[in-house]
Amino acid sequence: MKSSHRFSRLPAAVGAVAAAVLLATAPGCAMTDAKAPVPVPSPAAEDVSYCRALHRELPDAVAGLRRSATEPRSELTAAWGDGAIVLRCGVPRPAAMSDPQAQAVEVNGVGWLVERREGTGPRFTTTYREAYVELSLDRRFAYDGGPLVAFAGPVGRTVPPTV
Repeated sequence: MKSSHRFSRLPAAVGAVAAAVLLATAPGCAMTDAKAPVPVPSPAAEDVSYCRALHRELPDAVAGLRRSATEPRSELTAAWGDGAIVLRCGVPRPAAMSDPQAQAVEVNGVGWLVERREGTGPRFTTTYREAYVELSLDRRFAYDGGPLVAFAGPVGRTVPPTV
């Protein structure tokens, strides 16, 4: 699925503007004691090492939402805004990656498969990386990939591209 004609590109400047808009529109979000229930993936040992490195690089806030705890706690999962944004590292390869009509974007050098979900926001999964990283966003992000900007750097530094 390395054909670039199937993937649209989101320039870094557009992503940065989207992130700035999000930060400006969600200033009142704060961390709470609530824990987001998040299923923990079961990746191979090599993927776990990438995921642990990613976990250490994750931002404290994304789109104005502060990082919150997950239940159960794991270095393979993270959440922001009590589950508005959920990250899972080491997930299986999504079946949608085999679909020639699949949609994807590239943000600051990291490719993401885009999956629209009924009744909630989108799910994004990294493409062409040694471990798959999944981001699930709630419905407030239904048409907004801006949060991907916050994850492109950490993913790019810790999860190597496939060769």
